Amino acid sequence: MAASQQKRRKHASRGLPRGPHGGVQLLLVGTVEHLGKPGDVVEVKRGYAVNYLLPQGLATVATDHHRRMVEKHKNKLLELERAKLANLRQLAENISQVSISIEANANEEGHLYGSVGPVEISKALRRESVDIVPDQVRLQGPLKELGLYTVQIHLGGEVFADLKVWVVPAAGEGDKAPR
Repeated sequence: MAASQQKRRKHASRGLPRGPHGGVQLLLVGTVEHLGKPGDVVEVKRGYAVNYLLPQGLATVATDHHRRMVEKHKNKLLELERAKLANLRQLAENISQVSISIEANANEEGHLYGSVGPVEISKALRRESVDIVPDQVRLQGPLKELGLYTVQIHLGGEVFADLKVWVVPAAGEGDKAPR
């Protein structure tokens, strides 16, 4: 049984298309580190093709039909990426029109006892029905004083939004009389 499988492999590998440098020309189906990404036509040694790329399903014979199929798939992915980018740009525009207020404990000079960071900003945005995780908030440093700040939100890719953040004294803070 093993001998017949070897014969079939040997015969199957003879039908593989040769590249200009004498190797086997394949179309990558999956990403192969140091070789290429899906849709790339690569030339590799016959042993690498027959023993690894083809059995693992990472490549296929570079026929015109397969190239067209991969091209269709790439176009579909590009279309999805464009739609996602359009949605992110719309979200960026919506965020830029929003301003949020965050209450914090501060002394009379306006210095905060703590600080306002990405976690507090993302929680305040969630209250405005904008779902942003703290990792998307880009601060130069924690906000340590009362006032108005412009904070950058990274939505993905090269899409950023500027958000106005008001850091205001906590309710009842000004009403406290010293004892």
